[in-house]
Amino acid sequence: MQCEMVCALKSFQVKKMGSLGLLAVEVPEQFKGAGLDYLAYSIAVEEISRGCASTGVIASVNNSLYLGPILKFGSEEQKHKWISPFTSGDKIGCFALSEPGNGSDAGAASTMARLDGDEWVLNGTKAWITNAWDASATVVFATTDKSLKHKGISAFLVPMPTAGLSLGKKEDKLGIRASSTANLIFEDCRIPKDNLLGQLGMGFKIAMQTLDGGRIGIASQALGIAQAALDCAVDYAEKRMAFGSPITKLQAIQFKLADMAVALESARLLTWRAAMLKDNGKPFTKEAAMAKLAASEAATNIAHQAIQILGGMGYVTEMPAERHYRDARITEIYEGTSEIQRLVIAGQLLKAYRS
Repeated sequence: MQCEMVCALKSFQVKKMGSLGLLAVEVPEQFKGAGLDYLAYSIAVEEISRGCASTGVIASVNNSLYLGPILKFGSEEQKHKWISPFTSGDKIGCFALSEPGNGSDAGAASTMARLDGDEWVLNGTKAWITNAWDASATVVFATTDKSLKHKGISAFLVPMPTAGLSLGKKEDKLGIRASSTANLIFEDCRIPKDNLLGQLGMGFKIAMQTLDGGRIGIASQALGIAQAALDCAVDYAEKRMAFGSPITKLQAIQFKLADMAVALESARLLTWRAAMLKDNGKPFTKEAAMAKLAASEAATNIAHQAIQILGGMGYVTEMPAERHYRDARITEIYEGTSEIQRLVIAGQLLKAYRS
């Protein structure tokens, strides 16, 4: 019964976001989107995540990882077919890049796609796919020419459910527990030839450019979690009495709150800067990585300090502080770990100095 209630609530939340235009913020109105910019998207994801990080990631994946690559690389026909039905909340999409064996090495895709007449045949397994159990379509990356390594990867649009595609078990996660995460298993899954997204061999490029935008979304999710943790800490500290006064009178607590606020605002400005660069058509790969790194690590640290301020009350489910702590941790892992962000930042930095 509890599981059914959670599913019903999630469905209501998704449809509500759709009705408000929050599932397709950057999508032009001609494809039934809100027609706003990426900064608006960033702010929306932050505010949604401030209330519920699980709902925030559902919105982020649909906006940036599913709709994003179709909007940029899809044909007009593909945009009408694969975008318009995914803006209202009746349907959501997912993004299938990671595999059980490749982790951060996105170019080592073992999922294969071969052309058989007028159909592509997909075989392989995709792992850690957010929205998997709720999605009606997915953008899948598969190797079409193994000899070309990462240049032999292509992107495909696959409806869900479809013959030859099955779902793995729903993962029981530490945090963001209201979002579904599972494997996608392809066993002679046949899709039309026209479901190729972009050109043959463009898959790795599509994935990397999509992740640049996606990192702004996850940075925004992390900001929302961090803001919620700070809100919780301040509210509790103002009410908690010790030595005859609220603990906000204690310098030790004030220093923690100050450091939390500085980390949050710094990460927020980095995130907004990356979003504005994207909106203005300027390079933003480094800035998106900086935003994701700063926001995710700030969220984890702020959630950690919030529990410390709450003391024992921070460790029990009666207060939301422990949920913020669990939710924050994943933001340092998915859509590129903190280690990958540092590699991206360093690579872009050195490239600029050498040019």
